[in-house]
Amino acid sequence: MRPRAAGKSEQKLPPPPPSGTPAATGPRFARWLLRGKDDRLTAYAPTPGGVLRWTETAPGGPDWSGPEFFPAPGIEHLVLAQGPDGYVHLIGRRKRKAVQKGPTVDIVHAIQYQTGRPLTAWHSLGNPYTDPDRITRIGVPVSTVNAAGSVHVFVRNAGGGVQMRRQAADGKWENWKDLRGSKTQDCPAAVATATGTVEVLAAADSRALRWTQEKPGGELKQAEAIELSPVAGTVTGLETAEGAVTYYWNDAASKGITAHRPGADTVPLGGTPSDGPLAALRTAIDGHDCTVLAHRGSDGQALLAACVTQAEAEGVWWTETGGECLGAPALAVDVKGRVVMAVIGADGGLHVARQKPEEGLALAAWTRV
Repeated sequence: MRPRAAGKSEQKLPPPPPSGTPAATGPRFARWLLRGKDDRLTAYAPTPGGVLRWTETAPGGPDWSGPEFFPAPGIEHLVLAQGPDGYVHLIGRRKRKAVQKGPTVDIVHAIQYQTGRPLTAWHSLGNPYTDPDRITRIGVPVSTVNAAGSVHVFVRNAGGGVQMRRQAADGKWENWKDLRGSKTQDCPAAVATATGTVEVLAAADSRALRWTQEKPGGELKQAEAIELSPVAGTVTGLETAEGAVTYYWNDAASKGITAHRPGADTVPLGGTPSDGPLAALRTAIDGHDCTVLAHRGSDGQALLAACVTQAEAEGVWWTETGGECLGAPALAVDVKGRVVMAVIGADGGLHVARQKPEEGLALAAWTRV
Protein backbone atom coordinates (compact mmCIF):
# COMPACT_ATOMS: atom_id res chain seq x y z
CA MET A 1 0.00 0.00 0.00
CA ARG A 2 1.59 3.24 -1.13
CA PRO A 3 0.38 6.38 0.66
CA ARG A 4 -0.01 9.55 -1.36
CA ALA A 5 0.86 13.06 -0.33
CA ALA A 6 -0.38 16.35 -1.72
CA GLY A 7 1.31 17.79 -4.77
CA LYS A 8 4.73 19.34 -4.42
CA SER A 9 3.35 22.82 -4.89
CA GLU A 10 1.07 22.30 -1.92
CA GLN A 11 3.66 20.68 0.30
CA LYS A 12 5.81 23.69 1.17
CA LEU A 13 5.51 24.50 4.83
CA PRO A 14 4.36 28.06 5.59
CA PRO A 15 6.80 30.84 6.55
CA PRO A 16 8.11 31.25 10.11
CA PRO A 17 5.63 32.34 12.81
CA PRO A 18 5.22 35.94 13.94
CA SER A 19 7.76 37.30 16.39
CA GLY A 20 7.01 36.37 19.99
CA THR A 21 5.29 33.05 19.24
CA PRO A 22 6.95 30.25 21.28
CA ALA A 23 9.06 27.92 19.16
CA ALA A 24 8.99 24.18 19.80
CA THR A 25 12.05 22.00 19.65
CA GLY A 26 11.97 18.61 17.99
CA PRO A 27 10.29 15.88 20.07
CA ARG A 28 12.57 12.94 20.88
CA PHE A 29 9.51 10.71 21.23
CA ALA A 30 6.86 9.80 18.66
CA ARG A 31 3.69 9.69 20.78
CA TRP A 32 2.92 13.38 21.16
CA LEU A 33 -0.41 13.67 19.27
CA LEU A 34 -3.17 12.24 21.48
CA ARG A 35 -6.96 11.99 21.35
CA GLY A 36 -8.88 12.74 24.52
CA LYS A 37 -12.11 11.37 25.95
CA ASP A 38 -14.00 14.23 24.27
CA ASP A 39 -12.48 13.15 20.90
CA ARG A 40 -10.37 16.28 20.46
CA LEU A 41 -6.74 15.89 19.46
CA THR A 42 -3.98 17.54 21.48
CA ALA A 43 -0.35 18.01 20.42
CA TYR A 44 2.52 18.51 22.86
CA ALA A 45 6.11 19.53 22.17
CA PRO A 46 9.09 20.56 24.26
CA THR A 47 10.35 24.13 24.27
CA PRO A 48 13.12 25.67 26.35
CA GLY A 49 11.92 25.79 29.97
CA GLY A 50 8.58 24.14 29.36
CA VAL A 51 5.99 22.35 27.25
CA LEU A 52 3.83 23.70 24.43
CA ARG A 53 0.30 22.43 23.87
CA TRP A 54 -2.12 22.84 20.95
CA THR A 55 -5.73 21.61 21.19
CA GLU A 56 -8.45 21.11 18.58
CA THR A 57 -11.29 23.55 19.28
CA ALA A 58 -13.82 20.92 18.12
CA PRO A 59 -13.51 17.18 17.47
CA GLY A 60 -12.13 16.65 13.97
CA GLY A 61 -10.87 20.24 13.64
CA PRO A 62 -9.92 21.96 11.49
CA ASP A 63 -9.27 24.76 14.00
CA TRP A 64 -6.86 24.59 16.94
CA SER A 65 -6.09 26.73 19.97
CA GLY A 66 -2.58 27.38 21.21
CA PRO A 67 0.20 27.06 21.66
CA GLU A 68 -0.17 27.28 25.43
CA PHE A 69 3.04 27.29 27.47
CA PHE A 70 3.41 25.23 30.64
CA PRO A 71 6.59 25.73 32.69
CA ALA A 72 8.80 22.66 33.21
CA PRO A 73 11.97 24.07 34.78
CA GLY A 74 15.02 21.86 34.58
CA ILE A 75 13.30 19.11 32.58
CA GLU A 76 15.73 17.88 29.94
CA HIS A 77 13.70 15.08 28.37
CA LEU A 78 9.92 14.63 28.15
CA VAL A 79 7.68 11.71 27.18
CA LEU A 80 3.91 11.18 27.23
CA ALA A 81 1.66 8.26 28.08
CA GLN A 82 -2.13 7.95 27.97
CA GLY A 83 -4.37 5.44 29.68
CA PRO A 84 -7.86 4.16 28.87
CA ASP A 85 -9.33 6.93 31.06
CA GLY A 86 -7.90 9.52 28.67
CA TYR A 87 -5.58 11.05 31.26
CA VAL A 88 -2.31 12.27 29.72
CA HIS A 89 0.78 11.61 31.83
CA LEU A 90 3.85 13.77 31.23
CA ILE A 91 7.07 12.19 32.48
CA GLY A 92 10.42 13.98 32.47
CA ARG A 93 14.03 13.76 33.60
CA ARG A 94 14.78 16.84 35.70
CA LYS A 95 18.18 18.23 36.54
CA ARG A 96 18.43 20.65 39.44
CA LYS A 97 21.10 22.66 41.22
CA ALA A 98 22.82 20.91 44.11
CA VAL A 99 21.70 23.63 46.55
CA GLN A 100 18.04 22.63 46.12
CA LYS A 101 16.38 20.05 48.36
CA GLY A 102 16.24 16.54 46.92
CA PRO A 103 18.37 14.73 44.33
CA THR A 104 20.13 16.73 41.63
CA VAL A 105 18.54 14.44 39.00
CA ASP A 106 15.07 12.97 39.41
CA ILE A 107 12.10 11.75 37.40
CA VAL A 108 9.02 13.95 37.53
CA HIS A 109 5.37 13.44 36.63
CA ALA A 110 2.42 15.72 35.81
CA ILE A 111 -1.10 14.90 34.61
CA GLN A 112 -3.65 16.47 32.29
CA TYR A 113 -6.99 15.02 33.40
CA GLN A 114 -9.17 16.48 30.64
CA THR A 115 -8.59 17.89 27.19
CA GLY A 116 -7.68 21.57 27.33
CA ARG A 117 -7.46 21.68 31.12
CA PRO A 118 -4.33 22.81 33.02
CA LEU A 119 -1.64 20.37 34.05
CA THR A 120 -1.17 19.37 37.65
CA ALA A 121 1.97 20.44 39.46
CA TRP A 122 5.08 18.40 38.73
CA HIS A 123 5.47 15.59 41.28
CA SER A 124 8.84 13.95 41.86
CA LEU A 125 9.11 10.18 41.46
CA GLY A 126 12.60 10.40 42.88
CA ASN A 127 15.65 8.52 41.73
CA PRO A 128 16.54 4.83 42.16
CA TYR A 129 19.76 5.88 43.90
CA THR A 130 20.91 7.98 46.83
CA ASP A 131 24.63 7.85 45.99
CA PRO A 132 25.55 11.23 44.42
CA ASP A 133 27.57 9.64 41.61
CA ARG A 134 24.89 7.14 40.58
CA ILE A 135 22.10 9.71 40.88
CA THR A 136 23.42 11.59 37.85
CA ARG A 137 23.92 8.45 35.73
CA ILE A 138 20.30 7.41 35.27
CA GLY A 139 18.91 7.65 31.76
CA VAL A 140 15.84 9.32 30.34
CA PRO A 141 12.38 7.91 31.12
CA VAL A 142 9.84 6.11 28.98
CA SER A 143 6.32 5.34 30.13
CA THR A 144 3.14 3.44 29.38
CA VAL A 145 -0.22 2.93 31.12
CA ASN A 146 -1.82 -0.49 31.37
CA ALA A 147 -5.51 -1.34 30.93
CA ALA A 148 -6.12 -0.84 34.65
CA GLY A 149 -4.76 2.72 34.50
CA SER A 150 -1.47 1.95 36.26
CA VAL A 151 1.38 4.19 35.10
CA HIS A 152 4.69 2.41 34.45
CA VAL A 153 7.96 4.37 34.21
CA PHE A 154 11.24 2.85 33.02
CA VAL A 155 14.78 4.28 32.99
CA ARG A 156 18.22 2.96 32.18
CA ASN A 157 20.03 2.68 35.50
CA ALA A 158 23.61 3.52 36.42
CA GLY A 159 24.72 -0.08 35.92
CA GLY A 160 23.28 -0.39 32.41
CA GLY A 161 20.16 -2.30 33.43
CA VAL A 162 16.54 -1.11 33.50
CA GLN A 163 14.75 0.29 36.55
CA MET A 164 10.95 0.51 36.87
CA ARG A 165 8.55 2.43 39.08
CA ARG A 166 4.79 1.92 38.75
CA GLN A 167 1.51 2.69 40.41
CA ALA A 168 -0.08 0.01 42.57
CA ALA A 169 -3.76 -0.90 42.29
CA ASP A 170 -4.60 1.61 45.06
CA GLY A 171 -2.99 4.45 43.11
CA LYS A 172 0.10 4.71 45.29
CA TRP A 173 3.52 4.49 43.72
CA GLU A 174 5.58 1.38 44.38
CA ASN A 175 9.30 1.67 45.03
CA TRP A 176 11.82 1.56 42.23
CA LYS A 177 12.49 -2.02 41.11
CA ASP A 178 15.63 -3.24 39.35
CA LEU A 179 14.69 -5.36 36.31
CA ARG A 180 18.38 -6.06 35.72
CA GLY A 181 19.91 -6.40 32.28
CA SER A 182 23.25 -5.04 31.10
CA LYS A 183 24.62 -2.55 28.59
CA THR A 184 21.16 -1.21 27.79
CA GLN A 185 20.82 2.18 26.18
CA ASP A 186 18.40 5.06 26.58
CA CYS A 187 14.83 5.20 25.31
CA PRO A 188 13.52 1.61 25.38
CA ALA A 189 10.01 0.95 24.02
CA ALA A 190 7.29 0.28 26.60
CA VAL A 191 3.95 -1.07 25.36
CA ALA A 192 0.70 -1.81 27.20
CA THR A 193 -1.42 -4.44 25.46
CA ALA A 194 -5.19 -4.97 25.28
CA THR A 195 -4.77 -8.07 27.45
CA GLY A 196 -3.61 -5.85 30.35
CA THR A 197 0.06 -6.76 30.24
CA VAL A 198 3.08 -4.50 29.74
CA GLU A 199 6.32 -5.29 27.96
CA VAL A 200 9.57 -3.45 27.33
CA LEU A 201 12.28 -3.77 24.69
CA ALA A 202 15.63 -1.99 25.03
CA ALA A 203 18.56 -1.66 22.67
CA ALA A 204 21.71 -3.08 24.25
CA ASP A 205 25.22 -3.95 23.10
CA SER A 206 24.67 -5.57 19.64
CA ARG A 207 21.33 -7.03 20.75
CA ALA A 208 17.94 -6.16 22.19
CA LEU A 209 16.70 -7.09 25.67
CA ARG A 210 13.01 -7.67 26.37
CA TRP A 211 10.91 -7.93 29.53
CA THR A 212 7.36 -9.35 29.62
CA GLN A 213 4.56 -10.13 32.09
CA GLU A 214 2.77 -13.46 32.38
CA LYS A 215 -0.37 -11.74 33.68
CA PRO A 216 -1.63 -8.18 34.19
CA GLY A 217 -0.01 -6.54 37.18
CA GLY A 218 2.59 -9.30 37.47
CA GLU A 219 6.34 -9.00 37.67
CA LEU A 220 8.24 -8.11 34.51
CA LYS A 221 10.75 -10.83 33.76
CA GLN A 222 13.52 -10.86 31.20
CA ALA A 223 12.76 -12.90 28.09
CA GLU A 224 15.27 -14.35 25.68
CA ALA A 225 17.53 -11.69 24.16
CA ILE A 226 17.05 -10.78 20.50
CA GLU A 227 20.29 -10.97 18.54
CA LEU A 228 19.68 -7.83 16.52
CA SER A 229 21.11 -4.34 16.84
CA PRO A 230 18.62 -1.48 17.12
CA VAL A 231 20.03 2.04 17.12
CA ALA A 232 19.50 3.52 20.59
CA GLY A 233 16.56 5.91 20.81
CA THR A 234 14.77 4.60 17.72
CA VAL A 235 12.69 1.67 19.02
CA THR A 236 8.87 1.87 18.80
CA GLY A 237 6.40 -0.84 19.77
CA LEU A 238 2.85 -1.32 18.48
CA GLU A 239 0.29 -3.98 19.44
CA THR A 240 -0.54 -5.57 16.06
CA ALA A 241 -2.68 -8.46 17.40
CA GLU A 242 -4.18 -9.02 20.82
CA GLY A 243 -1.27 -9.34 23.22
CA ALA A 244 1.31 -9.38 20.38
CA VAL A 245 3.68 -6.46 19.80
CA THR A 246 5.62 -5.59 16.66
CA TYR A 247 8.76 -3.53 17.22
CA TYR A 248 10.19 -1.10 14.70
CA TRP A 249 13.67 0.42 14.86
CA ASN A 250 16.56 1.79 12.87
CA ASP A 251 18.90 -1.12 12.25
CA ALA A 252 22.56 -0.41 13.00
CA ALA A 253 23.79 -2.83 10.33
CA SER A 254 21.56 -2.00 7.36
CA LYS A 255 21.00 1.68 8.24
CA GLY A 256 17.34 1.16 7.33
CA ILE A 257 14.18 0.41 9.32
CA THR A 258 13.40 -3.07 10.63
CA ALA A 259 10.15 -4.68 11.79
CA HIS A 260 10.41 -7.49 14.34
CA ARG A 261 7.83 -9.64 16.10
CA PRO A 262 9.36 -11.88 18.76
CA GLY A 263 9.31 -15.45 17.46
CA ALA A 264 8.95 -14.41 13.82
CA ASP A 265 11.32 -13.42 11.03
CA THR A 266 12.67 -9.89 10.96
CA VAL A 267 11.53 -7.80 7.99
CA PRO A 268 13.66 -4.97 6.52
CA LEU A 269 11.51 -1.96 5.61
CA GLY A 270 14.12 0.25 3.96
CA GLY A 271 13.82 3.98 4.39
CA THR A 272 16.50 6.53 5.19
CA PRO A 273 15.84 7.20 8.86
CA SER A 274 17.46 9.81 11.06
CA ASP A 275 18.28 9.05 14.69
CA GLY A 276 14.74 9.32 16.10
CA PRO A 277 11.89 6.86 16.69
CA LEU A 278 9.13 5.96 14.23
CA ALA A 279 5.52 6.86 14.80
CA ALA A 280 3.22 3.86 14.41
CA LEU A 281 -0.53 3.36 14.60
CA ARG A 282 -3.08 0.74 13.65
CA THR A 283 -6.27 1.73 11.88
CA ALA A 284 -8.73 0.67 9.18
CA ILE A 285 -8.04 1.88 5.62
CA ASP A 286 -10.58 0.90 2.97
CA GLY A 287 -11.87 -1.78 5.32
CA HIS A 288 -8.44 -3.34 5.86
CA ASP A 289 -6.61 -3.57 9.20
CA CYS A 290 -3.52 -1.48 8.45
CA THR A 291 -0.39 -0.22 10.15
CA VAL A 292 0.71 3.33 9.36
CA LEU A 293 4.32 4.37 9.95
CA ALA A 294 6.08 7.73 9.82
CA HIS A 295 9.66 8.79 10.40
CA ARG A 296 12.03 11.67 9.90
CA GLY A 297 14.47 10.94 7.11
CA SER A 298 18.20 11.62 7.21
CA ASP A 299 17.56 14.75 5.08
CA GLY A 300 15.02 16.09 7.59
CA GLN A 301 11.97 15.19 5.49
CA ALA A 302 8.95 13.49 7.08
CA LEU A 303 8.09 10.20 5.36
CA LEU A 304 4.95 8.06 5.52
CA ALA A 305 4.19 4.41 4.77
CA ALA A 306 1.35 1.94 5.30
CA CYS A 307 0.83 -1.80 5.01
CA VAL A 308 -1.69 -4.43 5.98
CA THR A 309 -1.08 -5.17 9.65
CA GLN A 310 1.55 -7.87 10.18
CA ALA A 311 2.13 -8.04 6.41
CA GLU A 312 5.26 -5.87 6.20
CA ALA A 313 6.95 -8.60 4.17
CA GLU A 314 4.59 -7.85 1.26
CA GLY A 315 6.31 -4.49 0.84
CA VAL A 316 6.43 -1.06 2.42
CA TRP A 317 6.90 2.06 0.28
CA TRP A 318 7.94 5.35 1.83
CA THR A 319 6.43 8.60 0.53
CA GLU A 320 7.89 12.03 1.21
CA THR A 321 5.29 14.35 2.68
CA GLY A 322 7.16 17.58 1.96
CA GLY A 323 8.98 20.11 4.10
CA GLU A 324 11.51 19.65 6.86
CA CYS A 325 10.57 18.63 10.36
CA LEU A 326 12.31 18.81 13.71
CA GLY A 327 12.40 15.62 15.76
CA ALA A 328 10.01 12.72 15.39
CA PRO A 329 6.66 13.04 13.54
CA ALA A 330 3.45 11.89 15.24
CA LEU A 331 0.35 10.01 14.08
CA ALA A 332 -3.20 9.76 15.38
CA VAL A 333 -6.73 8.98 14.19
CA ASP A 334 -9.30 11.75 14.60
CA VAL A 335 -12.98 11.45 15.47
CA LYS A 336 -13.88 11.04 11.79
CA GLY A 337 -11.53 8.08 11.41
CA ARG A 338 -8.96 10.03 9.42
CA VAL A 339 -5.24 9.51 9.84
CA VAL A 340 -3.65 12.73 11.09
CA MET A 341 0.07 13.36 10.78
CA ALA A 342 1.77 16.11 12.77
CA VAL A 343 5.29 17.51 12.68
CA ILE A 344 7.17 20.34 14.28
CA GLY A 345 8.29 22.34 11.28
CA ALA A 346 11.65 23.96 10.72
CA ASP A 347 9.98 27.16 11.94
CA GLY A 348 9.27 25.64 15.38
CA GLY A 349 5.52 25.54 14.77
CA LEU A 350 2.97 22.73 14.63
CA HIS A 351 1.99 21.51 11.14
CA VAL A 352 -0.85 19.05 10.54
CA ALA A 353 -1.95 17.02 7.51
CA ARG A 354 -5.17 14.96 7.46
CA GLN A 355 -6.24 12.01 5.36
CA LYS A 356 -8.32 12.91 2.30
CA PRO A 357 -11.82 11.42 1.84
CA GLU A 358 -10.78 9.04 -0.95
CA GLU A 359 -9.49 5.51 -1.38
CA GLY A 360 -6.12 4.60 0.06
CA LEU A 361 -4.05 6.76 2.35
CA ALA A 362 -3.73 10.20 0.77
CA LEU A 363 -2.85 13.24 2.87
CA ALA A 364 -4.08 16.77 2.19
CA ALA A 365 -1.69 19.70 2.21
CA TRP A 366 0.05 20.72 5.42
CA THR A 367 -1.67 23.33 7.57
CA ARG A 368 0.26 25.42 10.06
CA VAL A 369 -1.64 25.62 13.34
